[in-house]
Amino acid sequence: MREYLLTLCVTAAVTYLLTGPVRKFAIVAGAMPEIRARDVHREPTPRLGGIAMFGGLCAGLLVADHLVNLNGVFTLSNEPRALLSGAGLIWLIGVLDDKFEIDALIKLGGQMIAAGVMVMQGLEILWLPIPGVGTVSLTSWQSTLLTVALVVITINAVNFVDGLDGLAAGMVCIAAAAFFMYTYRLWYGYGIEAAAPATLFAAILMGMCLGFLPHNMHPARIFMGDSGSMMIGLVMAAAAISVTGQVDPDALNLNLGGSRAATHAMLPVFIPLLMPLTIIAIPMADLVLAIVRRTWNGQSPFAADRGHLHHRLLEIGHSQSRAVLIMYFWSALFAFGALAISVQSTSMWVVLAIVVLSAIGLVLLLLPRFKPHAPRWAERFVPPRYRRPRAVASVESVHDEEADTSDESAERLPLPAGVNGATAVGPRSRFPDRRKAGTSR
Repeated sequence: MREYLLTLCVTAAVTYLLTGPVRKFAIVAGAMPEIRARDVHREPTPRLGGIAMFGGLCAGLLVADHLVNLNGVFTLSNEPRALLSGAGLIWLIGVLDDKFEIDALIKLGGQMIAAGVMVMQGLEILWLPIPGVGTVSLTSWQSTLLTVALVVITINAVNFVDGLDGLAAGMVCIAAAAFFMYTYRLWYGYGIEAAAPATLFAAILMGMCLGFLPHNMHPARIFMGDSGSMMIGLVMAAAAISVTGQVDPDALNLNLGGSRAATHAMLPVFIPLLMPLTIIAIPMADLVLAIVRRTWNGQSPFAADRGHLHHRLLEIGHSQSRAVLIMYFWSALFAFGALAISVQSTSMWVVLAIVVLSAIGLVLLLLPRFKPHAPRWAERFVPPRYRRPRAVASVESVHDEEADTSDESAERLPLPAGVNGATAVGPRSRFPDRRKAGTSR
């Protein structure tokens, strides 16, 4: 565990330290596209944050290769090299897209090539545990198609959810934490050595996201761009592929008494199939809904719009920060709920806790729909949004109030972005422009 934590910390530190210089490089390189209709930020913000995240990935793999216990992952398996090859290719495609906005079909082809590179080096699904059937071996073509499909779907699911400050990095970090706990329990608790590469990938993925989040939280100073979102999606898929089918029921020492007991006992065997689906459940739902919505409207499935889940949360009335926290909550509920079921599959308390937390999540989700109003005597003690509207108001007072509101909003307007994103070079100004008339600017 100490070596995994050291790898995680080194990855996070390198990612964090590289993000600042990468941000300045992105501004100089002009990787600051104009604000589009579907964007929610108000100032041009540099991309290419994936460059820093790729540096953290390389640093994490390099450190792990020189550690005593983790060195065996590199000597006994070719999966870390396959991950680095695929991540490097998808990162390069993402960098080109962040700068030049390449076509969606070209990106899809690049994603398939990156997945194929990993398959050629041995990182693929060789067999599947099927409930009621057992372990089913896959042919070469079946293994390749299933692996490429899982990688492409995961990459695009993470890419689709990357729409708010800190959303994709935080959700992937939560999913990676749950996956790390599951695979570490298999490796250390049950002695399944085949789970060691997936545990290492999950630890490095957590470090990449944790190191980038301080720069990406609202208001974000830099975006990860497609170079970052596609890469962390590929790393997540690689971790899931590495452990799928590697859990042997005999290695778990399962005591299968009856049919019901056997079903509960065999859940840890099938969790490698379920865990990747739960950790990307929300991004996957967003992906499916986007494809159905765009196809129904006669648009291309790759056409961008403002109908994603995070956009809908903003339309309901949530702020950016609260929308991100709600998405964090549901991601953690799915990921850690599956983890809890894999540990205590026979406990009803786990199911009850998941149901209660789901109810809490629904209340938080619909919170802006409820507009409670304080009684008249308590209105002076609560914020204005909880006060009842005045039924009688003179026309003059209404005009005065509108004038005051317009003056106040005019004073609170942020400074516009300067040439080449001048406000993105340093800290963003949160104060009105107080320059006197007659100055040089």
